[in-house]
Amino acid sequence: MDMSQMNLIEQFIYYFQENGSYVFSQFFRHFLISVYGVLFAAIIGIPIGIIVSKRKSLARWVVRVSNIIQTVPHLAMVSMLMFSFGLGVNVVIITVFLYSLLPIIKNTYTGMTQVDKNALDVGKGMGMTAWQRLYMVELPLAISVIMAGLRNALVIAIGITAIGTFVGAGGLGDIIVRGTNATDGAAIILAGALPTALMSIITDWILGLIEHRLDPSSRTSKS
Repeated sequence: MDMSQMNLIEQFIYYFQENGSYVFSQFFRHFLISVYGVLFAAIIGIPIGIIVSKRKSLARWVVRVSNIIQTVPHLAMVSMLMFSFGLGVNVVIITVFLYSLLPIIKNTYTGMTQVDKNALDVGKGMGMTAWQRLYMVELPLAISVIMAGLRNALVIAIGITAIGTFVGAGGLGDIIVRGTNATDGAAIILAGALPTALMSIITDWILGLIEHRLDPSSRTSKS
């Protein structure tokens, strides 16, 4: 390890010692913005995915609209929404919401359409209503694919939230931009970039554990 790397590590440690509470507050703010956007997208996207799985003629149009949203660069979307909603957190949450819809809708649709038809026939034979088959058969069998969509959406959301600093939303992007504007800001950039990467890894790991716990096949294998 050369001298410059040693200096960078020392500066990084010193920055955390002096600004640890600020980094943590921005980390928490960044996380909440990402979660709120994905949560709202899940509330809207999962029901849409279920509906289009039952009405496949709608699926192509819904996915096409979601794909169009995905083609717009993140910063351009934030800039366009800023004219309607002003500066601040709401713009970033709406942006995260829009970009999270596609993976959530597509995975919900895929998970629902991959449910074994024999399981549905058994449910019908037992006298289950359509709602009972949905909650007791289809959603439990599709949950692993739906959760994969949520994991993908949240990881994307954490990256999008980093650009929220350009509209005054705060988050770890503030630290990264502060580092880019500093004369010798490599350590400051790391202080924002490393927690952002760590957040993505930890949230993906936690959601993976939840996905595994909710998956009926994992419970069957244990028994």
